[in-house]
Amino acid sequence: MAPDTSTQIHNIGYRSYEGPRLGRAYARKSLFSQSLRGAYGLGRSAKSKVLPMILFAVMCVPALIIVAVAIAVPGSTDLPLKYTTYALTTQVVIGLYLASQAPQSVSRDLRFKTVPLYFSRPIERADYVLAKYAAMASALFILTATPLLIMYIGSLLAKFDFAHQTEGFAQGLVSVLLLSLLFAGLGLVMAALTPRRGFGVAAVIALLLIPYGAVSTVQAVAYSTGATGAIEWMGLFSPISLIDGVQAAFLNATSAFPGQEAPSTGVGIVYLLVVLGLIAGSYAALMARYRKAGL
Repeated sequence: MAPDTSTQIHNIGYRSYEGPRLGRAYARKSLFSQSLRGAYGLGRSAKSKVLPMILFAVMCVPALIIVAVAIAVPGSTDLPLKYTTYALTTQVVIGLYLASQAPQSVSRDLRFKTVPLYFSRPIERADYVLAKYAAMASALFILTATPLLIMYIGSLLAKFDFAHQTEGFAQGLVSVLLLSLLFAGLGLVMAALTPRRGFGVAAVIALLLIPYGAVSTVQAVAYSTGATGAIEWMGLFSPISLIDGVQAAFLNATSAFPGQEAPSTGVGIVYLLVVLGLIAGSYAALMARYRKAGL
């Protein structure tokens, strides 16, 4: 049989890459940037921008009203709302934002099984988790710190006491930083449990609202029956109450607990340790989840 001479090898000019190898740090930074932008719909469709931008505006409008009232009232010497109180007052908006954006950040990768594709770049499981966690926490911090900045600038324009306003603003920033780290971790863990975005949204909302409602009810019952010693300890069982307790104990905030101005220093330390433990535990849970998911 004569050999087949129809097969030919063509040189189509493929060349190996000779440019710089940017490495894990660049890949991690790119994933963080993309995730942070995505949390506000940037780089996505116009429909994806609507909800986060509306929630961002809703967070900022009350701050503008507070500033306008403070400037308009004759003889006013301070803002009508503390910096540390603002985030707790708008907790529903924060919860809706987290519930809508945490699943967007992680659920789609799980649903469409694109998580292993990240290994086409020099990225490891810890890089992926760290980038997603940092991006979600940064998005929440932007959401919660921007209204405080508006209030602070407004207070300076109104010529309120500079030292007092600066101290309050700094305390507010510490409070929302802790809140952002805690809520981001818990929200991402709940969202990463399921590839279904709808289930993730429901899980995040349930995590924030059900424990808070239960804790508030039990605290009210304890206060009405005279068991006031249990009130500050009950706050350990809700993410929102945890932030309330920490800032009341250490940041000169007014506690929302019934009949309680602030937890004692010892209880406040317990609150802070629980918050830090939940942040670390959320990171560990995400690492374990993505080990199972293929990272």
